[in-house]
Amino acid sequence: MSVALITGASRGIGAATARTFAASGHQLLLVARPSADFHRLADELRETGARVETAEIDLSDPEAIGPGVRELCTRGLAPTLVVNNAGAAWTGPLADMPLDRWQWLLQLNLTSVFQVCQTVVPLLRAAGGGLIVNVSSHAARNAFPGWGAYCASKAALASFGRCLAEEERGHGIRVSTLTLGSVNTPLWDSETVQSSFDRRAMLSVDQVARTLLFLADQPPQQVVEDLTLMPAVGAF
Repeated sequence: MSVALITGASRGIGAATARTFAASGHQLLLVARPSADFHRLADELRETGARVETAEIDLSDPEAIGPGVRELCTRGLAPTLVVNNAGAAWTGPLADMPLDRWQWLLQLNLTSVFQVCQTVVPLLRAAGGGLIVNVSSHAARNAFPGWGAYCASKAALASFGRCLAEEERGHGIRVSTLTLGSVNTPLWDSETVQSSFDRRAMLSVDQVARTLLFLADQPPQQVVEDLTLMPAVGAF
C-alpha cells in the first residue's frame, strides 16, 4: 500500500499531484493551510474512492508542524512517500527585504521541509524505507535579480536534500529533488510576487504532477537524485 504525504496540497502543484496520485491508486495524507479549496479537493478525491486524510497546518508556524504532522500520521495511514511541495516567493532587492519577510520565506521553503522530514523519517525507518521528494527550482542554480531570497532558499533546499540522502541511505530512505523551471501556478498571483511574465509557455501543474508520479514509481533499488524539468522555451 502506497501512502503519499503531500504538503501545499490545496491548489497548484500540490492539488494536481494529489489528483494524479489518487488516480494511480495512492492513499493520501494532505497538508495545507485552512481554505475552502482544500476542503473541496478532499471531498472531490474521496468521491473517487480514494482514502484521504487531511491536516490544516500553516507551515509558516514552526510550532504547528511537528504536532500536526504527527497527529495526521496516527490515523491509520503511515507515509511511504513524502512530497515536500509547499513554498512561497518574495520579489525585491535583498538590500530592501524586511527581516521578517526573509525569515518567513526561509521558514516556508526550507525550515518547514526540515521539520516535516524530521517528523516522518522515524516512520520511514520503521517501515524499512521510503521516498522523500523535495520540490525545488532552477533558481537554486542561477542568480535572478529581485529573486535573491528565493534563490538562496532553494539552493539551501537542494543541499539539504543531498545531505539527508547520504544520512538516510542506510535506512532505505531515498531522497529526490525535482528542480523546476517556471510553472503556471497561483504563486505568480500572490501579494509577495511582482512579475509580468507571459505564463502560457510555462510548465503546467499537471506536467509537474506526472513527473512527481514518475519519481514515485521508481523501484526501491534505484533513485533519481535530481531531475530537472524546464519549459521548452527556457528560463523566464
